[in-house]
Amino acid sequence: MDEQLQYQEGRTEISQLGRLALIERLTDGLGCEGDDCVVTDGTLATTQTLVEGVDFDMMYTPLKHLGYKAVAIALSNIAAMNGTPRCVLVSVAVSNRYSVEALDELYAGIRLCCERYDTSLAGGDTRTSRSGMTITVTALGTYSEETLTRRSGAKENDLVCCSGDLGSAYAGLLVLEREKVTYQANPDSQPDLAGYDYVLERFLKPEPRFDIVHMLAEAGVVPTSMTDVSRGLADALLHICRKSGCGCEVYEERLPIDYQTARVCSEMSKNMLPVSCALNGGEDYELLFTVAQKDYDKIKQMEGIHIIGYITDPALPPVMVTPQNTTITLRAQAFQGVEQ
Repeated sequence: MDEQLQYQEGRTEISQLGRLALIERLTDGLGCEGDDCVVTDGTLATTQTLVEGVDFDMMYTPLKHLGYKAVAIALSNIAAMNGTPRCVLVSVAVSNRYSVEALDELYAGIRLCCERYDTSLAGGDTRTSRSGMTITVTALGTYSEETLTRRSGAKENDLVCCSGDLGSAYAGLLVLEREKVTYQANPDSQPDLAGYDYVLERFLKPEPRFDIVHMLAEAGVVPTSMTDVSRGLADALLHICRKSGCGCEVYEERLPIDYQTARVCSEMSKNMLPVSCALNGGEDYELLFTVAQKDYDKIKQMEGIHIIGYITDPALPPVMVTPQNTTITLRAQAFQGVEQ
């Protein structure tokens, strides 16, 4: 009893520590590099887990989309290290609430993503769950020593770049959550999803950005550091800055935000800013990377790539500069997905 009391008195809540600090604490002394994938003997390896009620809500998630998304976000980690995907292993734990036909639909999405990115479905496991569904995808890929890109290579004065646009996946989630609340209040109501196609697809069916990896390779550009934007831009920037031992300065007016994302934010609340969705929304799975100044002329001509800032002195913190020239220190405050 005394030991149990002592444990409770010394208890630290996970939320109190924060995600990044927790990862560093748990992996301290293990020799982990802290990248998107483990790098060993010419192979990239990564694992992603999706838990029902935390990472997805079956009220508005089609099973085929879920299967596709589970594989896509694992492959995104391979892209984030400038690698090439080879195969995935998929493990699924399901309750008796799901039928064989439901699993057929889930695996149709899994196979579709594998086919699209020339990746083999090599195996996995199927287990019984007491409630809901949990999906774990392990992705394996290969890399070239000359082009392998970690989070730790950014240097002072490197340009900070990102692909695509930011915050749109979270905007899609906001729309779906709004319609869920409406339905729960009135089950006879029909969902109002017209005009939100782009943000809904961004949330329900993200794509790993191998097209950007190929574009950089064709231009002869090797990023000095790279990660994917899975938990918001702020989180991704902090990963690179911590691992590279540097600061950064990004500009709010340069952050790529789609008009649908801005529209959703204005509809939801007058206090919800699109830049907040970009910084903290997550699940965009765009690539955030740094390049040397010498590659500026190549990068500025590439469609779908945006230069949003630069790497600063290690003594300076990661910051965002507003249009009013106010400096805001960046912190990882990723939204909590669909968790209730």
